[in-house]
Amino acid sequence: MSMEFLSQKPLLVTDTILRDAHQSQAATRMTTADMLPALEILDSIGYYSLECWGGATFDACLRFLNEDPWERLRVLRRHLPHTKLQMLYRGQNILGYQHYADDVVDAFCRKSIENGIDIIRIFDALNDVRNLEQSIKSTKKYGGQVEATLSYTVSPIHNEAYFVKLAKELEEMGADTICIKDMANLLLPMDAYSLVKALKETVSVPIHLHTHNTTGTGDMVYLMAAYAGVDIVDTALSPLANGTSQPATESLVATLKGTVRDTGLDLGKMSEAAAHFRKVAKRLKDAGILDSKVLGVDTNTLLYQVPGGMLSNLISQLKQAGKEDKFYDVLAEIPRVRKDFGYPPLVTPSSQIVGTQAVMNIITGERYKTFPKESKAMLRGEYGALPGEVNPEVRAKAGIAPGDVITCRPADLLEPELPKYKEEFKDIAKSEEDVLSLALFPQVAPKFLEKRDHPEKTATPVVSAAPTTPAPTAKTENAVRELYVEDVSIQ
Repeated sequence: MSMEFLSQKPLLVTDTILRDAHQSQAATRMTTADMLPALEILDSIGYYSLECWGGATFDACLRFLNEDPWERLRVLRRHLPHTKLQMLYRGQNILGYQHYADDVVDAFCRKSIENGIDIIRIFDALNDVRNLEQSIKSTKKYGGQVEATLSYTVSPIHNEAYFVKLAKELEEMGADTICIKDMANLLLPMDAYSLVKALKETVSVPIHLHTHNTTGTGDMVYLMAAYAGVDIVDTALSPLANGTSQPATESLVATLKGTVRDTGLDLGKMSEAAAHFRKVAKRLKDAGILDSKVLGVDTNTLLYQVPGGMLSNLISQLKQAGKEDKFYDVLAEIPRVRKDFGYPPLVTPSSQIVGTQAVMNIITGERYKTFPKESKAMLRGEYGALPGEVNPEVRAKAGIAPGDVITCRPADLLEPELPKYKEEFKDIAKSEEDVLSLALFPQVAPKFLEKRDHPEKTATPVVSAAPTTPAPTAKTENAVRELYVEDVSIQ
């Protein structure tokens, strides 16, 4: 029995080699210098877009690579004149780990587009559409393309009907494209076929599918989605593909060659680009950054729903606390915490919050003896509405009364912040881009700007090769807490 493609159009491809591929496998440590030699060939391949900015790239540039992320974007724009550039944007969180006022969100969208971004993929960790409103409005206002996102997960409340309804809402809010963001590779092949087919029957905008190959099903997911009529998929060139990264671009291109969904992309040109990135991957491996553990298949993800980057953070937290033997206890605790917290999808920042709470529950020997401030903030509704019902006993244990829970759009409680940041940083910010860097990363950006603007005052910077975390003075709960925002390998 033959299977018919439900679309006759060529499948479009977004390559993640410049962002998510190295974020997922090598803690976002690819430098702009690593990218430059391959940009001309990448620009000639004919991709729908190149994902190259946002996510953790901003933090990693400032914190570890001694690079200005805005300058990286300008360089990429100059060298990729024929290809759309795409970024990942955390809605009201922008690229940071908290909510920012609407005027900051608006300014960041404006400067991203001015500096070279064409497509902004906007997501919210909780799928609270109120947290996407300002980003969508601002992206459209400044001429960018809105790719509004379904943060995919599996739970008693997250079923196909939930995501179809959410997609319809996002289309009505002005989405130019709908993205299914399957950050933990939980979307299985037959479910992908069914979901894509249902979305194509419900919304009129293109559907873009993003998955990883953590559980080993990514290639099958894309093939079934291609049969169901998906318009665009995310893949990564083979040197940094598979495992916790995306399925390999070349494999999918070869699979569809000669069919009605033939991508039309040139495998010869991809081979040339891959030859360069093999050298980059080798450098990252030799530096101890790209660990072979991220290249394998881990079906535990299907049991615990923990994205690959989150796993590495949990290991770091337990090492700092001297509790590495508790790893599987923590993995088993994560689904329990997630249920207590109302089933948030596990993606930045909810993945770090749920993961850190699970670590605290295990290493203290008592569930919910300690709540990090981010856990309390999530339970209070500061990140938005939690998808399911929160365990009232857990919320009470965190000291939050039912009347204390925020029910409005969280950003409505924030006064405009941009004038405050401009005044606060007037002595060190040389541009509005600098102000935004400082607003999002006030601990890290000042050190970077000091090196950039006053190199004579600082020693030659040594770029941190392997992922680093603060060295705690004692193996205490604080050691875990300090790592909350240190993992930049998560979405």
